[in-house]
This record gives sequence, structure tokens and C-alpha cells, in this order.
Amino acid sequence: MARYWLMKSEPCEYSWDDLVKDQEGIWSGVRNHRAKNNLAAMEVGDQIFFYHSNIGLEIVGIAEVSVAGITDPTDPEGKWAAVRLIPKYKLPNPVSLKQIKADPALAEMEVVKLMRLSVSEVRPSEWDHIMEIAGA
Repeated sequence: MARYWLMKSEPCEYSWDDLVKDQEGIWSGVRNHRAKNNLAAMEVGDQIFFYHSNIGLEIVGIAEVSVAGITDPTDPEGKWAAVRLIPKYKLPNPVSLKQIKADPALAEMEVVKLMRLSVSEVRPSEWDHIMEIAGA
């Protein structure tokens, strides 16, 4: 069964539109141990909320893990994990961090509790609730 995740990207570095244009992107350069463990736990088919950080602060699209369990190509020592993602679709209505924080059903999300974590797990109930808010 697929798991759910939220992955943050600064749109000035790599945006949702960049992923769509590229048709597949590699999620690399993560240097946080918890985020590394989350990347290592991902499997092909897992679903991803693509979140624009710093600019926008909102979930803008759904991606899917296309290749899992790879070593981060930006790490010369081979200690860090990476995955490849494919874009699935843009959300009809982006869901902002402000909306997430204001919603009691989402108050325990890692994106709220661990603000600096770039790759976080999303519970199925949280995923469904955000999809409802997004009109997806």
C-alpha cells in the first residue's frame, strides 16, 4: 500500500513547474538525518505533496515516487538517500501552510510540528483531508 509524504522545495531552486517540464526529477541534496530516513523509507508508487517553501508556502501538486532507494548523486561519500519523482497533477486549489495550521484536523502534521524538516510523512487521514480542501 502506498504511503504519503510531503516534500518541500524552494520554487526559485526547483518548482512544481520545473518538475512538470522535466517530467521526472531527482530529490537530492537533503542533509537532515530524519529527512534521509524518510527518503530511504519511500517506495515506488508512494504519493507526494509537492510543497513550495519560502515563496508561496503551499502544497501545489501531487507527485509520485518513480524510483526509490537510490544514493544521492550529490553526495561523494554515498551516505545520503534520494528518490526520483514524476508529476501527477497540479492541485485545483493550492493548500497553504496558514490553512493547514488553522485546521484542527491537521494540527499534528510534521510540516507544522517540525517546520524545518524538508521531507515528512503524512498520515492517510491528513492526506484525505488536504485533498478535500484542495478540491481534488
